[in-house]
Amino acid sequence: MSAAATPPVDKPARNRKRRDKRVDELPVRIGGLEYARTASTPSRMLGFDQSLIWVCVALLAWGLVMVYSASIALPDNPRSAQHASYFYAMRHALWIGLSCLVALLAFQVRMDWWERAAPWVFVASLALLCVVLVPHVGIVVNGARRWIGLGAVNFQPSELSKIAVLLYAANYMVRKMDVKERFFRAVLPMGVAVGVVGVLLLAQPDMGAFLVIAVIAMGILFLGGVNARMFFLIAMVLAVAFAMMIWTSPWRRDRIFAYLDPWSEEHALGKGYQLSHALIAIGRGEIFGVGLGGSIEKLHWLPEAHTDFLTAIIGEEFGLVGLVCVIFLFMWLTRRIMHIGRQAIALDRVFSGLVAQGIGLWLGFQAFINIGVNLGALPTKGLTLPFMSYGGSAIMANMLAIAIVLRVDVENRHLMRGGRA
Repeated sequence: MSAAATPPVDKPARNRKRRDKRVDELPVRIGGLEYARTASTPSRMLGFDQSLIWVCVALLAWGLVMVYSASIALPDNPRSAQHASYFYAMRHALWIGLSCLVALLAFQVRMDWWERAAPWVFVASLALLCVVLVPHVGIVVNGARRWIGLGAVNFQPSELSKIAVLLYAANYMVRKMDVKERFFRAVLPMGVAVGVVGVLLLAQPDMGAFLVIAVIAMGILFLGGVNARMFFLIAMVLAVAFAMMIWTSPWRRDRIFAYLDPWSEEHALGKGYQLSHALIAIGRGEIFGVGLGGSIEKLHWLPEAHTDFLTAIIGEEFGLVGLVCVIFLFMWLTRRIMHIGRQAIALDRVFSGLVAQGIGLWLGFQAFINIGVNLGALPTKGLTLPFMSYGGSAIMANMLAIAIVLRVDVENRHLMRGGRA
């Protein structure tokens, strides 16, 4: 073909095409590790963060195995003599299955609906916290009235209140963005709301749940852009309040003293009993552990081995290597959730971003407290290890939180592919 037959090339038009192509190929985070471009990546790969799901599955599966290992000897105790050796593991597995169904339903709910419903979810959680204090309705276990009986299962409203406060705090900060520099108009109403929840939780009593909720609310206030001086003032007030609660409660003071010296004759068989045996369990595990099922402390030496002190049994049976793996999984989980939250805020979805980051703070902080208590780095506190410890209400709340994070991630990816908000 001759040169005269070649059609002229419109260079400005070609450059515009190249620019438009670059604009369409927005970078999207895949699994927290790779970057892909929407023009060349199948939409199924951009649907949701699969690696986040697999980490949760790993924690749930490992937790189920450890719950069975830690509770296999409980039927030898007269209080659980009517149960089979697999009773707690079977109930834990059923709760995991039910929680997955609830999470699947929650995943279908758009974040704008959660934003509109946040105040009503908060009010419903307050009502449940009041109901649990009613005699003959709330169930008392080990001196604490924290559960509502629902036939064959018990429900713990404090777990729902963590999600409710989280949603309400994120919704509140979005509504009060224009007055976040003014203390009384921006922070005081939120402080009153958290204070009401705290009063109801301390009446049960459940100081551990109140501590987690206070950290969630404080974290969302900080991430929402509250003035730094105002934030530190609130932090000091909370620190003084918790110190006063401990000082005015004799049994809480005893826990602090037992934490400082768990091996003394006064505390070894009293408030320091759980801590001392948790340390013995972790010490027996050494580097590689005594092997799955080989724990001695679970044989009626360490109380609540399948719930609050499951980490100690992991340390005994899997050693330092197992504990490092657990810590790594929770660190990765928290980091990934926080990244999804930052991504949502970058896309101008402030409510979704604050919710995701609040969930990251919640799961990371609760795992930190549980592991710290089991290692003797923190005073004994009744908080379970997320996704792993036995407890139906806690597992359901954890799975519901992950479903909300995945929904945030899906909506982020939809926007980055050019979809509408």
